Amino acid sequence: MNTIFRKSMLSVAGLAFAGGVFAGPIAAHANPVDAKPVAVTVQSAAQKPQGDQSHITLNDEQTANVKAIIAATKKAGLPERAAVISIATSLQESKLENLGHLGDMNDHDSLGLFQQRPSSGWGTPEQITDPEYSTTAFLKGLKQVDGWQDMALTDAAQTVQVSAYPDAYAQWEQQATDLVAQHWNS
Repeated sequence: MNTIFRKSMLSVAGLAFAGGVFAGPIAAHANPVDAKPVAVTVQSAAQKPQGDQSHITLNDEQTANVKAIIAATKKAGLPERAAVISIATSLQESKLENLGHLGDMNDHDSLGLFQQRPSSGWGTPEQITDPEYSTTAFLKGLKQVDGWQDMALTDAAQTVQVSAYPDAYAQWEQQATDLVAQHWNS
């Protein structure tokens, strides 16, 4: 038997033993007839808005972009938290406006709701300025971030976006959360 395989098997056996030692006695003394369900509310610290929050009033175009982000998130089979992260990111990057080329004001070749760059492989200018495509591209990057569901919004967004201002996403979490709550089921 090779050494790596043997060590792996011993590790699995050790975990099984430890699990039995710690869970076994508790489970053995549990009385399912007398057990009463206990309601526990757990809110992750990562899902509480961090720091001062910003808010803008949205026009019809921005609201349509919120709905497009939510639709793309649902189509990707992802939960509301993914939509919150996406909307907060777009609020920071473009104020939910689908930006085309801004001339001298452009940040390199950044375009669209998420200020994605064709030169960085996000897609063509036409793709990046399509709200469904750009959201799907952002979500694809988000899904590659281990533990994104439980991390602070700004950390999840920054890992995907690689911004020069990594903490800026946090200020939009409350508005993004409110927008998702308002439009998720509409």
